Amino acid sequence: MKKKISLPMQILFALGAGIIVGLICYFTGLQDFTKNYLKPFGDIFVNLLKFIVVPVVLFSMIDGILAMDDMKKVGSVGLKTVLYFMCTTAVACVIGLVFANIFNGAGWFPDLHEQLGAAEYTPKEFGGFMSVLVDIFPSNMWQSFVNANMLQVIVVSLFFGGSIMVAGEKGRLCRDIVSSFYSVIERLMEFVISLSPIGVFTYMAWVTATQGAEILGSLALVILCAYIGYIVHAILIYSLSAQVFAGMSPFKFFKGAFAAMIFAFTSTSSAATLPVSKACAHEMGAEDEISSFVLPLGSTINMDGTAIYQCVATVFIASCAGIQLSIGQMVIVVVTATLASIGTAGVSGAGMIMLAMVLETLGIPVSYIGLIVAVDRLFDMGRTCLNVTGDIACSVCVSKWERAKAGKRR
Repeated sequence: MKKKISLPMQILFALGAGIIVGLICYFTGLQDFTKNYLKPFGDIFVNLLKFIVVPVVLFSMIDGILAMDDMKKVGSVGLKTVLYFMCTTAVACVIGLVFANIFNGAGWFPDLHEQLGAAEYTPKEFGGFMSVLVDIFPSNMWQSFVNANMLQVIVVSLFFGGSIMVAGEKGRLCRDIVSSFYSVIERLMEFVISLSPIGVFTYMAWVTATQGAEILGSLALVILCAYIGYIVHAILIYSLSAQVFAGMSPFKFFKGAFAAMIFAFTSTSSAATLPVSKACAHEMGAEDEISSFVLPLGSTINMDGTAIYQCVATVFIASCAGIQLSIGQMVIVVVTATLASIGTAGVSGAGMIMLAMVLETLGIPVSYIGLIVAVDRLFDMGRTCLNVTGDIACSVCVSKWERAKAGKRR
């Protein structure tokens, strides 16, 4: 009997095949073929993932809360998760600034203003933290589901999960319904995840075919700087925290998270990667009820990859505008980016909005964002991969902390 190829290996083969096909199409001028005939299959796959994201988040979080069966534990897990993400985001900002200044100091950030011009970019209006705080509490639960507003879906899950728990025996029917629905959703997840090599192949072929020119162009050094930051952060912070706090070697950590990392890299969606992330976290030993809580929350508020991206982009754009950032301004970048990672989490295009906020704070023309908008997807692939890796690392660490805490009680 032949041994079945594992899903991570299938995804890896699909990634390599996608790059090869994409390069062939790029050099033969068949970019439109990948856009018109390959990308649509990737879009269908991502649509299927988006289709199940809301029920996955809703039922997995409620089921996770009920499995904890203790509101104090829910609060403990939530606090640990938010603190973990805030600390890693601050470190990510520092890493991004360090590498951006190394590249800039070496003269590797060219002045592209004359080459490309500062294309206009109008960011969506950001009403401030209090406005976001009000918006995460839905006035219409069904509208939250229709719009796939993940922060609102998380709030709905917290309210329902807590209420069912407090209701006790009278809430038994609701517990059974949630458990039954979640079992069905898990089977549906397995089916959709099994299609992931198709999505990875089609998207990777499209990206390689259509973005090849930019990869070979003068923006390559900016992209390289960001990716070095992503890799260093993943190794130093995520794999190290998994080793220190969960006793997991870096090799085992990255091997376990590989499938989710590759899928996040090609799909550029933390939310769409949730089913794969959950499967990876389970295989790595994370408690199901904790990963069901941490991963959806992380896909919404964990912005480490975005933090590195915007620090690199800020230094690059400042260089293009002839502005040298002072130490004080760099501190402002770190503080603003860390706080904004929570504040803009529920807004579409959060990376660009956060970058616009930082530029406005420093007095740098926001229109210069147009210099990197064309290759934003290349940045986005790496930053989403990093964000998803951080979500999995957090679920593994929090699971270990909660197990240790439970052991002390006994």
